Amino acid sequence: MRIFKYLKKYWLWAILAPLFMVGEVLMDLLQPTLMSVLVDNGINGYEFAEDFNPFLKEIFTSTAIWGNIDSSLVIILNVGLLMILLVFFGGCFGVLSGVFTNKASFHFANDLRRDAFNHIINLSFEQTDSFTTGSLVTRMTNDVTQVQNMVSMSMRMLIRTSMQFIMGVFFLLSIKKEFSSVLLIALPIELALILFFLFKLSPLFSKVQKNVDNVNNVVQENVTGARVVKAYVKEEYEKERFAKANQGLFDINWRLFKIMSFMSPFMSIIMSGCMVFLYYIGGTQIHDNFQQGVLDGLKVGEVMAAANYITIILMGFMMLAMMFQSLVRGYASVKRLNEVLDSDPVVSGGTETEGLEGMEGTVEFRNVSFGYPNTDDTILSNINIKINKGERIGILGATGSGKSSLVNLIPRFYDCTKGEVLVNGKNVKEYDLNVLREKFIAIALQKSELYTGTIKDNICFGKKDASLEEVEHASKIAQAHNFITSFNEGYDTFVAEKGASLSGGQKQRISIARTIIKKPEIIIFDDATSALDLATEAELYKDLNTEMKDTTLIIIAQRVASVKNADKIMIINDGEIAAFDSHENLIKNCDIYIDIYNSQLKKEGGNDGR
Repeated sequence: MRIFKYLKKYWLWAILAPLFMVGEVLMDLLQPTLMSVLVDNGINGYEFAEDFNPFLKEIFTSTAIWGNIDSSLVIILNVGLLMILLVFFGGCFGVLSGVFTNKASFHFANDLRRDAFNHIINLSFEQTDSFTTGSLVTRMTNDVTQVQNMVSMSMRMLIRTSMQFIMGVFFLLSIKKEFSSVLLIALPIELALILFFLFKLSPLFSKVQKNVDNVNNVVQENVTGARVVKAYVKEEYEKERFAKANQGLFDINWRLFKIMSFMSPFMSIIMSGCMVFLYYIGGTQIHDNFQQGVLDGLKVGEVMAAANYITIILMGFMMLAMMFQSLVRGYASVKRLNEVLDSDPVVSGGTETEGLEGMEGTVEFRNVSFGYPNTDDTILSNINIKINKGERIGILGATGSGKSSLVNLIPRFYDCTKGEVLVNGKNVKEYDLNVLREKFIAIALQKSELYTGTIKDNICFGKKDASLEEVEHASKIAQAHNFITSFNEGYDTFVAEKGASLSGGQKQRISIARTIIKKPEIIIFDDATSALDLATEAELYKDLNTEMKDTTLIIIAQRVASVKNADKIMIINDGEIAAFDSHENLIKNCDIYIDIYNSQLKKEGGNDGR
């Protein structure tokens, strides 16, 4: 899986972790063999076999530490001391294995989460819409954690259980080959049970993650839309909606763990049966040897060691099965993360960083048509307009007529399906996206997104190195300076999450100041003054005309008063341009504009203000 490329940087830790785990397991596996020596040669007083390792025999019978004492007691003390030393070294190896495992897995997860976030932040709108916010949050948190656990287990527990199984079989057969019959009966049964459980569990892990997505989606919608929920007294409805999503997660988890709960008892039954069978084989041989006077046959200590090895083998095999459950769950998360990492932005930038000389601040639509991805609906049809440098362009039209869709094509939030959009004389697809959006264009939206921090921080979001003088200047143009300085902390006033501590008009003016401070060639207001009163809005446009007269301004509005003084007003009707002219000409020639004007501005029996 290519996702493990993030582990390459930490290859040394990833190698040391399993190596030290091998050392820990070997220390553990030597204990039953040493116990058999202690019981048979120390307690029961049997002589060492002729083929016993002479070096080890010398160590076990050495009196260098204990002096001249009984030979059986010497063996007991020497073997006991060695067992204690092996436990100590095994513990050290285990600690080091854990340290290196955690260092590798945590750094791996950190890099993976960072890269996944970088992919998400660069995705096009159509892609983030298709994933949903809740799902992306789940993938960034829960799924990364699942993959981290999988990596950690692969380096530590997978090595441990594999070594316990493989080396346990080796040590068991070195005692008595007849004991292999126990494994030949137990392992196929255990394997069949494991495969059955894995077959049942594997599909459920993906469903668990999808249900986590659903819960996160409901929570995210309720947190962001808390005011609407309370305003419409929909608390009970939302509680029921959350309860349904939460119950779905509970049900799938309950189903998963009900199946898992059967595994451990079945494995315990198999293990107990193996112990009975092993003690029967060992006890029968020991009894027969005793009856026949055979002294070098199977001994009690060896049966005890074999029982320990059988336990280690079967427990290792069972843990290996449990590991595969975690690996399957982790693999489900890997696939979900790969969906994000494999999603290259649909809207990708070109290489151009400069427009044509003499065309600065110009916007042109040539035979542009547009429909949102994955739909057959056409939002805009055959748009042909040209906006010159420094012009003030107003856009009016009914809700859903395509006003926002039109301006979203300029900074390439979406690409047109036909035709081309030109900024500064070049097709927007040719520009480097960062240059297009940072240098040439700034946009303020109706919904003003503010971030946790100070007012100054939020304004400087448009220009990170802006001085306080630049911040104040932009705020004065945006008509925000007065209310900001009325706060005790001024520009250092802390803004709550999503600007909850500010009114709608205050948030819009801060958002407009953030746009102005960039000093772009083209400014787009997508109904960005809807929360301002007419007097404040008039002052805003007056200062913009004075301070930024060479900047092209495109204004989407619902009010005629907002665009009445623009150089030209575009009337969009059902995705087509119905008219594009000055207020004076439209009021004479455009029926749609006349209807909008009359409904908003004309006073009965008085001057209509034309």
